[in-house]
Amino acid sequence: MKHLSRDMDRIKRRILSMGALVEGAVHRSMNALLCRDATLAGEVIAGDKRIDAEEVELEEECLKVLALHQPFAQDLRFIITVLKVNNDLERMGDLAVNIAERARFLSVRPELSVHVPVPEIAEKVRHMLRDALDCLVERDVTLARKVIDADDDVDDLHRETYGVLIDIMKAEPERVERASSLISSARNLERIADLATNIAEDVVFLVEGDVIRHGRA
Repeated sequence: MKHLSRDMDRIKRRILSMGALVEGAVHRSMNALLCRDATLAGEVIAGDKRIDAEEVELEEECLKVLALHQPFAQDLRFIITVLKVNNDLERMGDLAVNIAERARFLSVRPELSVHVPVPEIAEKVRHMLRDALDCLVERDVTLARKVIDADDDVDDLHRETYGVLIDIMKAEPERVERASSLISSARNLERIADLATNIAEDVVFLVEGDVIRHGRA
Protein backbone atom coordinates (compact mmCIF):
# COMPACT_ATOMS: atom_id res chain seq x y z
CA MET A 1 0.00 0.00 0.00
CA LYS A 2 2.93 2.33 0.66
CA HIS A 3 4.06 2.00 -2.96
CA LEU A 4 0.54 2.70 -4.22
CA SER A 5 0.28 5.82 -2.07
CA ARG A 6 3.64 7.05 -3.37
CA ASP A 7 2.64 6.45 -6.99
CA MET A 8 -0.75 8.12 -6.51
CA ASP A 9 0.92 11.19 -5.05
CA ARG A 10 3.23 11.36 -8.05
CA ILE A 11 0.25 11.17 -10.43
CA LYS A 12 -1.49 13.98 -8.53
CA ARG A 13 1.59 16.17 -8.89
CA ARG A 14 1.87 15.40 -12.59
CA ILE A 15 -1.76 16.16 -13.44
CA LEU A 16 -1.41 19.49 -11.62
CA SER A 17 1.75 20.22 -13.58
CA MET A 18 -0.02 19.31 -16.82
CA GLY A 19 -2.91 21.59 -15.88
CA ALA A 20 -0.56 24.50 -15.20
CA LEU A 21 1.16 24.01 -18.56
CA VAL A 22 -2.10 23.99 -20.47
CA GLU A 23 -3.59 26.87 -18.53
CA GLY A 24 -0.53 28.92 -19.40
CA ALA A 25 -0.78 28.01 -23.08
CA VAL A 26 -4.48 28.87 -23.24
CA HIS A 27 -3.98 32.23 -21.52
CA ARG A 28 -1.08 33.17 -23.77
CA SER A 29 -3.04 32.23 -26.89
CA MET A 30 -5.96 34.40 -25.75
CA ASN A 31 -3.64 37.32 -25.04
CA ALA A 32 -1.93 36.85 -28.41
CA LEU A 33 -5.33 37.06 -30.11
CA LEU A 34 -6.65 40.04 -28.17
CA CYS A 35 -3.36 41.99 -28.21
CA ARG A 36 -2.40 41.03 -31.79
CA ASP A 37 0.92 39.69 -30.52
CA ALA A 38 2.63 37.41 -33.06
CA THR A 39 5.61 36.73 -30.78
CA LEU A 40 3.39 35.44 -28.00
CA ALA A 41 1.49 33.32 -30.52
CA GLY A 42 4.78 31.76 -31.61
CA GLU A 43 5.59 30.84 -28.01
CA VAL A 44 2.29 28.96 -27.69
CA ILE A 45 2.92 27.03 -30.90
CA ALA A 46 6.49 26.14 -29.90
CA GLY A 47 5.41 24.97 -26.44
CA ASP A 48 2.88 22.42 -27.68
CA LYS A 49 5.48 19.64 -27.97
CA ARG A 50 6.07 19.75 -24.23
CA ILE A 51 2.35 19.40 -23.52
CA ASP A 52 2.13 16.43 -25.90
CA ALA A 53 5.09 14.74 -24.20
CA GLU A 54 3.64 15.31 -20.73
CA GLU A 55 0.31 13.81 -21.81
CA VAL A 56 1.97 10.61 -23.06
CA GLU A 57 4.17 10.22 -19.97
CA LEU A 58 1.29 10.75 -17.55
CA GLU A 59 -0.91 8.26 -19.40
CA GLU A 60 1.87 5.67 -19.24
CA GLU A 61 2.27 6.28 -15.51
CA CYS A 62 -1.45 5.81 -14.89
CA LEU A 63 -1.51 2.57 -16.86
CA LYS A 64 1.50 1.31 -14.93
CA VAL A 65 -0.26 1.95 -11.61
CA LEU A 66 -3.37 0.14 -12.85
CA ALA A 67 -1.27 -2.87 -13.88
CA LEU A 68 0.95 -3.05 -10.80
CA HIS A 69 -1.44 -2.15 -7.98
CA GLN A 70 -4.92 -2.91 -9.34
CA PRO A 71 -6.47 -0.05 -7.32
CA PHE A 72 -10.16 -0.03 -6.44
CA ALA A 73 -12.88 2.30 -5.12
CA GLN A 74 -11.67 5.93 -4.77
CA ASP A 75 -8.17 5.20 -6.07
CA LEU A 76 -9.53 3.54 -9.20
CA ARG A 77 -11.95 6.41 -9.82
CA PHE A 78 -9.09 8.87 -9.41
CA ILE A 79 -6.92 7.08 -12.00
CA ILE A 80 -9.85 6.94 -14.45
CA THR A 81 -10.50 10.65 -13.88
CA VAL A 82 -6.85 11.56 -14.41
CA LEU A 83 -6.73 9.62 -17.69
CA LYS A 84 -9.78 11.51 -18.98
CA VAL A 85 -8.66 14.90 -17.71
CA ASN A 86 -5.17 14.35 -19.12
CA ASN A 87 -6.66 13.76 -22.57
CA ASP A 88 -8.92 16.81 -22.30
CA LEU A 89 -5.99 19.00 -21.26
CA GLU A 90 -3.92 17.85 -24.24
CA ARG A 91 -6.81 18.72 -26.55
CA MET A 92 -6.99 22.17 -24.92
CA GLY A 93 -3.32 22.59 -25.76
CA ASP A 94 -4.08 21.83 -29.40
CA LEU A 95 -6.92 24.35 -29.40
CA ALA A 96 -4.60 26.96 -27.90
CA VAL A 97 -2.26 26.36 -30.84
CA ASN A 98 -5.17 26.84 -33.26
CA ILE A 99 -6.00 30.17 -31.61
CA ALA A 100 -2.33 31.20 -31.69
CA GLU A 101 -2.12 30.44 -35.41
CA ARG A 102 -5.19 32.62 -36.08
CA ALA A 103 -3.72 35.33 -33.82
CA ARG A 104 -0.50 35.33 -35.81
CA PHE A 105 -2.46 35.62 -39.06
CA LEU A 106 -4.58 38.51 -37.77
CA SER A 107 -1.65 40.36 -36.18
CA VAL A 108 -0.30 41.50 -39.56
CA ARG A 109 -3.65 42.53 -41.03
CA PRO A 110 -5.92 45.51 -40.36
CA GLU A 111 -8.36 45.13 -37.52
CA LEU A 112 -11.96 44.41 -38.43
CA SER A 113 -13.16 47.41 -36.37
CA VAL A 114 -16.39 45.72 -35.40
CA HIS A 115 -17.52 44.73 -31.93
CA VAL A 116 -17.83 41.03 -31.32
CA PRO A 117 -17.79 39.55 -27.80
CA VAL A 118 -14.58 37.55 -28.27
CA PRO A 119 -12.90 39.27 -25.27
CA GLU A 120 -15.93 38.36 -23.15
CA ILE A 121 -15.72 34.75 -24.32
CA ALA A 122 -12.00 34.67 -23.53
CA GLU A 123 -12.58 36.03 -20.01
CA LYS A 124 -15.33 33.51 -19.24
CA VAL A 125 -13.20 30.67 -20.60
CA ARG A 126 -10.28 31.80 -18.41
CA HIS A 127 -12.48 31.55 -15.33
CA MET A 128 -13.95 28.21 -16.37
CA LEU A 129 -10.53 26.64 -16.91
CA ARG A 130 -9.17 28.00 -13.63
CA ASP A 131 -12.24 26.81 -11.71
CA ALA A 132 -12.15 23.41 -13.43
CA LEU A 133 -8.56 22.86 -12.32
CA ASP A 134 -9.31 24.18 -8.82
CA CYS A 135 -12.30 21.88 -8.37
CA LEU A 136 -10.12 18.95 -9.45
CA VAL A 137 -7.47 19.82 -6.85
CA GLU A 138 -10.00 20.47 -4.09
CA ARG A 139 -12.49 17.78 -5.19
CA ASP A 140 -15.08 20.55 -4.94
CA VAL A 141 -18.38 19.43 -6.45
CA THR A 142 -20.07 22.79 -5.85
CA LEU A 143 -17.40 24.57 -7.89
CA ALA A 144 -17.60 21.83 -10.53
CA ARG A 145 -21.30 22.46 -11.00
CA LYS A 146 -20.59 26.20 -11.29
CA VAL A 147 -18.25 25.43 -14.21
CA ILE A 148 -20.89 23.26 -15.87
CA ASP A 149 -23.51 26.02 -15.57
CA ALA A 150 -21.12 28.65 -17.01
CA ASP A 151 -20.85 26.77 -20.30
CA ASP A 152 -24.28 28.04 -21.40
CA ASP A 153 -23.05 31.66 -21.24
CA VAL A 154 -20.09 30.83 -23.47
CA ASP A 155 -22.37 29.09 -25.96
CA ASP A 156 -24.61 32.19 -26.12
CA LEU A 157 -21.66 34.52 -26.73
CA HIS A 158 -20.26 32.18 -29.36
CA ARG A 159 -23.56 32.21 -31.25
CA GLU A 160 -23.65 36.01 -31.08
CA THR A 161 -20.10 36.25 -32.43
CA TYR A 162 -20.85 33.83 -35.24
CA GLY A 163 -23.95 35.76 -36.30
CA VAL A 164 -22.20 39.14 -36.41
CA LEU A 165 -19.21 37.84 -38.36
CA ILE A 166 -21.31 35.91 -40.87
CA ASP A 167 -23.21 39.12 -41.62
CA ILE A 168 -19.92 40.94 -42.21
CA MET A 169 -18.69 38.21 -44.55
CA LYS A 170 -21.90 38.44 -46.59
CA ALA A 171 -21.81 42.24 -46.80
CA GLU A 172 -18.07 42.78 -47.31
CA PRO A 173 -16.27 39.92 -49.09
CA GLU A 174 -12.90 41.67 -48.69
CA ARG A 175 -13.12 40.99 -44.94
CA VAL A 176 -13.93 37.29 -45.25
CA GLU A 177 -10.45 36.00 -44.30
CA ARG A 178 -10.23 38.11 -41.16
CA ALA A 179 -13.80 37.40 -40.12
CA SER A 180 -13.40 33.66 -40.67
CA SER A 181 -10.23 33.70 -38.54
CA LEU A 182 -12.18 35.30 -35.70
CA ILE A 183 -14.99 32.77 -36.13
CA SER A 184 -12.40 29.98 -35.88
CA SER A 185 -10.87 31.55 -32.77
CA ALA A 186 -14.26 31.92 -31.08
CA ARG A 187 -15.09 28.32 -31.94
CA ASN A 188 -11.83 27.11 -30.42
CA LEU A 189 -12.51 29.10 -27.25
CA GLU A 190 -15.98 27.56 -27.07
CA ARG A 191 -14.44 24.09 -27.40
CA ILE A 192 -12.01 24.84 -24.56
CA ALA A 193 -15.05 25.74 -22.45
CA ASP A 194 -16.62 22.39 -23.39
CA LEU A 195 -13.47 20.58 -22.26
CA ALA A 196 -13.39 22.52 -18.99
CA THR A 197 -16.98 21.34 -18.51
CA ASN A 198 -15.84 17.76 -19.14
CA ILE A 199 -13.26 18.12 -16.37
CA ALA A 200 -15.90 19.46 -13.99
CA GLU A 201 -18.19 16.54 -14.83
CA ASP A 202 -15.31 14.15 -14.19
CA VAL A 203 -14.83 15.73 -10.75
CA VAL A 204 -18.48 14.99 -9.94
CA PHE A 205 -17.81 11.38 -10.97
CA LEU A 206 -14.66 11.27 -8.86
CA VAL A 207 -16.32 12.58 -5.70
CA GLU A 208 -19.87 11.23 -5.98
CA GLY A 209 -19.54 8.35 -8.43
CA ASP A 210 -22.25 9.86 -10.66
CA VAL A 211 -21.89 10.04 -14.44
CA ILE A 212 -23.57 13.30 -15.49
CA ARG A 213 -22.31 13.68 -19.06
CA HIS A 214 -24.95 13.87 -21.82
CA GLY A 215 -27.63 14.71 -19.27
CA ARG A 216 -27.16 11.54 -17.20
CA ALA A 217 -27.61 12.04 -13.46
